[in-house]
Amino acid sequence: MARILTLTLNPALDLAIRTGPIQLGEVNRTESTRLDAAGKGINVARVLAGLGHEVTVSGLLGADNETAFVRLFTERGLRDAFIRVPGETRINAKLSEPDGRVTDLNGPGPRIPAEALEALSQRLESLLPGLEAVVISGSLPPNVTPELLAGLVRAVRARRVPVWLDTSGAALVSGLAARPSGVKPNEKELADWAGHPLETPEARLRAALRLNAEGIEDVIVSAGAEGVIWVRGGEALAATSPRVSVVSTVGAGDTLVAGMLHGVLLGWPRERGLRFATALAAESVRHIGVGDPGASDFEQLQQRTHVRSLSVDALPGGTHG
Repeated sequence: MARILTLTLNPALDLAIRTGPIQLGEVNRTESTRLDAAGKGINVARVLAGLGHEVTVSGLLGADNETAFVRLFTERGLRDAFIRVPGETRINAKLSEPDGRVTDLNGPGPRIPAEALEALSQRLESLLPGLEAVVISGSLPPNVTPELLAGLVRAVRARRVPVWLDTSGAALVSGLAARPSGVKPNEKELADWAGHPLETPEARLRAALRLNAEGIEDVIVSAGAEGVIWVRGGEALAATSPRVSVVSTVGAGDTLVAGMLHGVLLGWPRERGLRFATALAAESVRHIGVGDPGASDFEQLQQRTHVRSLSVDALPGGTHG
């Protein structure tokens, strides 16, 4: 298996709250609550470690409430290379209602001292030798600039190590300009980058092809129940997820990234890799947390995941409109 590093610049303690239908302005009773050490890169790392890879986690972690993170890293066999910063890691609340709607209340994260950012750059340089992939995921703390994120992408590319990016907004725009090896926007994030709505699969495919043509080797677009598009080498595949009962979508995108990278690093045929990753993401939404490839019915979930080729030549108006 591969040696992989995940970078999480703005991790969080996720407070998952299951409720009945939320009545705004009223007292609402919870059905369950759960507090987990999380953050997109940490979620990716959990899945990859569960698939047998040797995973190091790094980024910026508040020193005052690190206990849950340290415990998770130990339990999951993750090598801890986080830079500690003063203060507390943020808490994000995830409210899940019976109809599958999830409302996120995400904190901004702590302000990061300049010396911690320098230490992170040095830590990254020391970790890169021998790595087979780096994943940079999640939002940025308040005073960490998108340009710094782009610099991290360039530093990894300079060492000829594949780097995958999963972020949003200005961080995504800057990160894409640094030409990561792979990227996984959802349909809204891709539309924000494109500068106009992408309301049809054809529009999303056209935007993904544009990124591919600009030098990003793997472009994976997730669109919830509408499935996943994967563009590589100007060729596109689409996967339709199996129907499952949705408990929480938190962590599904991170599971998809991990599953896709797993297949790429193992050299799987593209159809197999996309089917595996899409089914694993579907498994994850049935419960709180990331996908479990050891689920008793995971093979059935893969069999119910439909993968097909998309005709690029048939796109109206060309591929780069």
